[in-house]
Amino acid sequence: MTTLLEVKDLSVSFDVFGGEVQAIRNVNLDVKKGEAVAIVGESGSGKSVTAQTVMRLIAMPPGRIKNGQILFEGQDLLKLSEKDMQKIRGNKIGMIFQDPMTSLNPTMTVGKQISEGLIKHQGLSKSEAKERAIEMLKLVGIPTPEARYKQYPHEFSGGMRQRVMIAIALACNPALLIADEPTTALDVTIQAQILRLMKKLQEQLDTSIILITHDLGIVADVCDRVMVMYAGQIVESGTKEEIFANPSHPYTKGLLNSLPKLSQRKDEPLIPIHGTPPDLIAPPPGCGFCDRCPYAMNICATTPPEVTDLGGSHKVRCWLQDPRAQSDKKTEVGV
Repeated sequence: MTTLLEVKDLSVSFDVFGGEVQAIRNVNLDVKKGEAVAIVGESGSGKSVTAQTVMRLIAMPPGRIKNGQILFEGQDLLKLSEKDMQKIRGNKIGMIFQDPMTSLNPTMTVGKQISEGLIKHQGLSKSEAKERAIEMLKLVGIPTPEARYKQYPHEFSGGMRQRVMIAIALACNPALLIADEPTTALDVTIQAQILRLMKKLQEQLDTSIILITHDLGIVADVCDRVMVMYAGQIVESGTKEEIFANPSHPYTKGLLNSLPKLSQRKDEPLIPIHGTPPDLIAPPPGCGFCDRCPYAMNICATTPPEVTDLGGSHKVRCWLQDPRAQSDKKTEVGV
């Protein structure tokens, strides 16, 4: 498949009163055309900063892109002017934000909010944009779209507002859709509906998707590949089959162990990941997960782990999976 987006050695920092927050540290990822990729990790791991950097939405200052490339359709987005980026945002790359209530303009009807991108990027007339906006409302499953077109965001439920956000993001048929925790504020029933809708629209429109979430459990039916992020780095990546069947980083194992299982007894507690993420103003010299890892070795505290290729597309940044550690046989790692 053709590579649509490629992020190379991306590092992003924020200059704050206390020092330099190294939010993203040498991140590498790629998305193929028509592919759905999940970026998972706990809050503060760098998922949203990565997405906002791709969209060039990081405020500078305090943000600062230290190094790297963001190649979209072969073009480095970091070298484009703001005027050129405005031609890409909402047109070739769409984004669904976490909270639809704060992302939608409360003073404008939802129809007008869908139409404005069509008028700006597609050059449609107001009547043509209205017709297309009503089609999009119908496509995302909103009943009586002609009436809903004239309503304001406060007249919609949380799930309906999220569907409006999806309609806005997909109105111009973007090649890439970035969904930043699109189901966080919704109940589990609506979560499932939104995820099914995204998968259906991806197949219909052949749109690539980056799904950002902290929950590994919701990506199994939607995504083709998974990238696990921790402390500003991609610590494990692979197909969903590789990640779920053979999690190889202790953090990935911890995320999976913290999920409830159908076979779990009522009195059986969930297994949490103990400790807290590292301070990215002064990140540890070795592995960022070292202080929370029950299998940490001496080298983990002093030397950044190298990326180990486990075969297929499965890669992990962990000393435990290094061939030298495997041959030593001194440490046993299990889920």
